[in-house]
Amino acid sequence: MKRLIDIVIVLLFSPLILLFFFGIALLVKIKLGSPVLFKQDRPGLKGRVFTMIKFRTMTNESTNNSEPELDSDRLTKFGKLLRSTSLDELPEFWNVLKGDMSLVGPRPLLLEYLPLYSERQFRRHEVRPGITGWAQVNGRNALDWNEKFDLDLWYVDNQSIWIDIKILWQTLKKVVIRDGISQSGHVTMKKFKGNFKNGK
Repeated sequence: MKRLIDIVIVLLFSPLILLFFFGIALLVKIKLGSPVLFKQDRPGLKGRVFTMIKFRTMTNESTNNSEPELDSDRLTKFGKLLRSTSLDELPEFWNVLKGDMSLVGPRPLLLEYLPLYSERQFRRHEVRPGITGWAQVNGRNALDWNEKFDLDLWYVDNQSIWIDIKILWQTLKKVVIRDGISQSGHVTMKKFKGNFKNGK
């Protein structure tokens, strides 16, 4: 039922999604150049790897040593706007149609985190990752990692259609007020380094 609802909602809103998609793609091309899309392998259901697609929000600038500059230097005002409105996530609707993701679920994190999870933390992969989730409407990137994992696992244990509807509605409100975009002092979430406070 959850999978069917995902497909129906995406197809129902596909004209609006495509309108925004092509408009934002053009702006990204003008302001940031190519490539327009950012692709990265992420772990999904049961830890299986898929390629997540987003709009690019950072420049390709490098230091004199050919190393990428810090995220804070590469993230432009336009990129910040895309992130704060979550419009950079629009291409992920394709991931939803393909079955890699759901509209609602724990956000897909980096592959490099997989070996760092405790057994309990890995349970976030018992469901498909989502474009939005319980952690996103309860603090998003302003949360620390333990709080984020606790919220993800709460969703895994309590998921229902009504909770998904609640999360989708609260996500719309969060996007409007641009709440919880990043942790204090960081343009993105701090990297997870393997905090096993909650046990294995």
